[in-house]
Amino acid sequence: MSESKAHHVEIRDVDGETLMKLVNYIYTAEIEVSEDNVQVLLPAASLLQLMDVQQVCCDFLQAQLHPTNCLGIRAFADLHACTGLLSLAHAYAEQHFTDVILGEEFMALSLQQVCSLISSDKLTVSTEEKVFEAMIAWIKHNKEARFEYMPKLMEHVRLPLLSRDYLVQIVEEEPLIKNNNICKDFLIEAMKYHLLPADQRHLIKTDRTRPRTPVCLPKVMMVVGGQAPKAICSVECYDFQEDRWYQVANLPSRRCRAGVVYMAGKVYAVGGFNGSLRVRTVDVYDGLKDQWSSVPNMQERRSTLGAAVLGDLLFAVGGFDGSTGLSSVEAYNPKTNEWMFVAPMNTRRSSVGVGVVDGKLYAVGGYDGASRHCLSTVEEYNPASNKWCDVADMSTRRSGAGVGVLNGQLYAAGGHDGPLVRKSVEVYDPNTNTWRPVCDMNMCRRNAGVCAINGLLYVIGGDDGSCNLSSVEHYDPTTDKWSLIPTNMSNGRSYAGVSVIDKPL
Repeated sequence: MSESKAHHVEIRDVDGETLMKLVNYIYTAEIEVSEDNVQVLLPAASLLQLMDVQQVCCDFLQAQLHPTNCLGIRAFADLHACTGLLSLAHAYAEQHFTDVILGEEFMALSLQQVCSLISSDKLTVSTEEKVFEAMIAWIKHNKEARFEYMPKLMEHVRLPLLSRDYLVQIVEEEPLIKNNNICKDFLIEAMKYHLLPADQRHLIKTDRTRPRTPVCLPKVMMVVGGQAPKAICSVECYDFQEDRWYQVANLPSRRCRAGVVYMAGKVYAVGGFNGSLRVRTVDVYDGLKDQWSSVPNMQERRSTLGAAVLGDLLFAVGGFDGSTGLSSVEAYNPKTNEWMFVAPMNTRRSSVGVGVVDGKLYAVGGYDGASRHCLSTVEEYNPASNKWCDVADMSTRRSGAGVGVLNGQLYAAGGHDGPLVRKSVEVYDPNTNTWRPVCDMNMCRRNAGVCAINGLLYVIGGDDGSCNLSSVEHYDPTTDKWSLIPTNMSNGRSYAGVSVIDKPL
């Protein structure tokens, strides 16, 4: 305690303005933390053991977590021994990995930091492809200096969990792999794994064959636009845990009859009807910022289309352009930021429902416009061959059916045939190419939204032939029963789009 006898005490690493704020805090118990001062305030509070101020700074930084800054906040927390913030920032980076890898912070990580991230069992990725692509991008960011790290990084990529096609077409053809014998060994290991019968693969136990087990973020159900009774721009979310609805940022303009999907952490609202025109526009919602932006327009105007994500592409299927039903299909590639046409369907389909099962896209029912028939027919699209083929018909005609996928099976709920609105539901098994009926919904519904979560299939809103519905019901396949959720939407909506998203912090 030599300072107690000194006439002057030199406090290093704290500037005068920061020290004044902390002295004022000691007397007033008040302090203001901002983006401008948190990086000097936190180290100073740690040095002077003002733990309450340190915690306020950590809470402030936690509230600022975003894919573009979480790695920097993690490093800052590590430097200043803020263990709580460190673990929260690390968990955030794991949970938002697919967005984090697009930022400059990821490219600036050290080898050890990249290995720590991509080796985590808790990494939230839709497929292991994301991890492989992130690793290759990090190497290529400074290829001369980082090429030697390839084997060390490949050790943490779970190649056996990739599809056989991806291994052959992408991994094997990557020059960085071809030029490295150790990396080739990892590829051979993955190939051998795929040669085993499916029921024997569990016997191979290595770090690379162990599936990742991410800590799932809480989810909310997002209902976008719709008809109530005219096109609206409001968007509301349902919190499953709290059983409550709340509003989020409105669409940039009124929109109903759009295709809505969740892809790479964002919600896309594709095409639709604004109350006077069928549109080509595509709006994108960022839940972290609670705001909408736009991406390039589709090539055709489409309302009552089907929209789905298959691989890394967003597909817009059929619909109505204002004068005729469409058989055309186009796909959006977020990497190139472009739309391109793929093979058209065999039949024109507006008010079509779509779903993806086992890498195939299904177009279900709809209205053909030409012969003025609601359709019972179903088509399957294979992206490998870029061809559509007919599969088994549904038992009944359904236009405006709610289509969703649960446990590898395709559900068609409600819809209508002329003036008759249905409450019946049937399910398609691609393995047997057959449809079978399941329990009827509680209410007749057409033009309803559909999503699946936690083993349940939700059908949202729609109309019963006379009025728009604000109710939501879910189907449990283990009991073959439909149940209404306790709380209705704020207003009835038909032709709304629905998606399940991570609950925003």
